[in-house]
Amino acid sequence: MDLLEDGGGGASRLGASLGARLAQADPGDRDVAGVRLDEAVHRAQNGFENYLDAYNNVPAIGHSHPAVTAAVGAQIATLNTHTRYLTDPVVDYAERIVAKFPAPLERVTFACTGSEAVDLAIRTARYGTGNRGLIVTEHAYHGTTHAAAQVSPSLGPNNPVGDHVALIPSIDTARAPAHEVATRLLDSVSAAIADLNERGHGVAAVILDSVFSSDGVQVEPAGFLAPVVQAVHDAGGLYIADEVQPGFGRTGEWWGFQRHGIVPDLVVLGKPMGNGVPISAVVGTVAAQERFGSEVRYFNTFGGNPVSIAAATAVLDVIEQDGLVEHAARVGGELLSGLQSLMGDYERITDVRGAGLFLAADLGSRDAGLSPDPELAARVVNALRDEGVLISASGPAAATLKIRPPLPFTSNHADLLLEKLELVLRRETRA
Repeated sequence: MDLLEDGGGGASRLGASLGARLAQADPGDRDVAGVRLDEAVHRAQNGFENYLDAYNNVPAIGHSHPAVTAAVGAQIATLNTHTRYLTDPVVDYAERIVAKFPAPLERVTFACTGSEAVDLAIRTARYGTGNRGLIVTEHAYHGTTHAAAQVSPSLGPNNPVGDHVALIPSIDTARAPAHEVATRLLDSVSAAIADLNERGHGVAAVILDSVFSSDGVQVEPAGFLAPVVQAVHDAGGLYIADEVQPGFGRTGEWWGFQRHGIVPDLVVLGKPMGNGVPISAVVGTVAAQERFGSEVRYFNTFGGNPVSIAAATAVLDVIEQDGLVEHAARVGGELLSGLQSLMGDYERITDVRGAGLFLAADLGSRDAGLSPDPELAARVVNALRDEGVLISASGPAAATLKIRPPLPFTSNHADLLLEKLELVLRRETRA
């Protein structure tokens, strides 16, 4: 279900030169690396193929956005140093980004990748609380550094989590009554807290992706995370919101955690922050960061370097100037309505849900257990690619269609996606 297919390109040469890889397709899949990427739609230009990108959340404001390319080019032509040298744009950006968060989230530390930021958040929580235990969902993905991989069970059985990590069941809002979602999650977290205390680790933090992307995109009902924050605080731990995927306006609000009416202790930022230029951050409260910040030496050679800061500043500028947060809410609502309509026509769609431009559709059977159909999901994803539309699949059974386009995705793009999805469903689900 990756974007690779055969043709003698990169896919066929993966094993010859690349080492460890995450979720690349098997050799023999077609290579679509030769794609011109511009804004939300890949333009047919210079022999490149044309794709509607409804999946890539890294180029948040659109592929090759001129504001980012201009800012990066100007900065790298002027000055780029490691971070022992402080430049005004770094401070300017720090002030702007923390202003996007509710009080008391008012300190930011920069890194290069989401994995690094998760690692840093874990270190901060452990040092500040004196505890080691961490709680994540059983299909979570939070990164690939040593510490982040240990809280990423979705990496598979050969990437075991440590004894200090307690796994809780994945949230499944399609199968749980809405009024029970918060209670079930709280019960799971409470049991994990007791387990970690019994093992002698205590609780340093609960780490949750605010939209539970690898758990199948779970966003409803709004507010179900609030009891968890209170429970982890009562246990002496911190709440870490992983906003690497939902952050920067994708959910129709600046941050995915906002729909739950909570204020995390630490927030992890990454992927879309620099529109593809590597930069990440941990934003936190003074209380959560003070001890680590004053007693532990932290240095990151490239974390918050001038070029990456220039890219990140351009991203903020475009999101604000183009009203992309409100745009994501509006177009995402249109797309969700369209998916709901398709669900009424195709019984193999068992649930649809979404927040802004982060949407999901489960494929399976409408039996008592809503049995998932990962084979159908794979066929739909690949058939859509053949129709020139890029999405992917997620969830415990890989049977959830995951849709998360660049934020400039328009109503016309949404209509085209729905048109192609209906075409593929009609073809793939007929008897």
